[in-house]
Amino acid sequence: MNTRDLLFAFAALLPLPPQSAAQESPTLRKIAETGVISIGFRDKSIPFSYLDKQQRPTGYSIELCYRIVDAIRTRLKAPGLEVMLRPVTSANRSAFMVNGIVDLECGSTTNTLERQKEVAFSVTTFVAATSLVAKKTARIDSLQALKGSTVVSTAGTTAINALGETAQAQGLDLHIIPGRDHAEAFSLVEADRALAFVMDDVLLHGLVAAAKDPAMYAIAATDLPVQPYGIVVRKNDPEFKKLVDEAIVALFKSGEVQQIYRKWFAPLQLPMSPALKKAIAAPTDSGDPAAYR
Repeated sequence: MNTRDLLFAFAALLPLPPQSAAQESPTLRKIAETGVISIGFRDKSIPFSYLDKQQRPTGYSIELCYRIVDAIRTRLKAPGLEVMLRPVTSANRSAFMVNGIVDLECGSTTNTLERQKEVAFSVTTFVAATSLVAKKTARIDSLQALKGSTVVSTAGTTAINALGETAQAQGLDLHIIPGRDHAEAFSLVEADRALAFVMDDVLLHGLVAAAKDPAMYAIAATDLPVQPYGIVVRKNDPEFKKLVDEAIVALFKSGEVQQIYRKWFAPLQLPMSPALKKAIAAPTDSGDPAAYR
């Protein structure tokens, strides 16, 4: 082997520079070439992703995503990387990811085995319990107490699917209205057009806290499965998902996630659940609710 061949062989053993990750990852390559990372956000998913009084996207998931953006800037050596914020809904969020319109979806999207056929998820960032909210005067304390009633849940969510399946299995004879978004669904309960709204507990707490008269409403538990949330990324891009996961796990290991959690959930008086503590101690991207017991 001559000197030139030896140099090439030695170079092949050296660690790849940060920019090389962009060649291995379609998402990183797109971001590097355009100088822009596109983030999908929800406008009414309090406290995960919503518009503040200045109409700027904010929330727990948004804050986590900006930490991910910092990691991407470092990896690409692109401190001037621009962030483009795009609103998404429960109906179009997966399509926006699949079609390359957004690079990260930072909302309140439940990781399920079915959704994993289209998109990928980061390690779990929150675990919600499926609950219901109704006016206190209705005295609803369980899903079974809604038998024969009109209820609402948000279209395109795992909650509405689980509600329909459970109602059929238990013979609850529910009339289920699909709300366009969480705010519209809650407004149907406010207007007495639906007896209850079935959705993830934390989202219900956020809606009640923002209601004109929070004292009018009560939130009750259901026997529906838990909902593990994650940051959504494109499928079949393991290099990008690894970067996203590493950025989140770094917050877990440093303990900084505790401060971030308190910032967004203390106002709702929601302590960290045992299921989320477990997911932080042993990070997982499982879409199986049984993994969070």
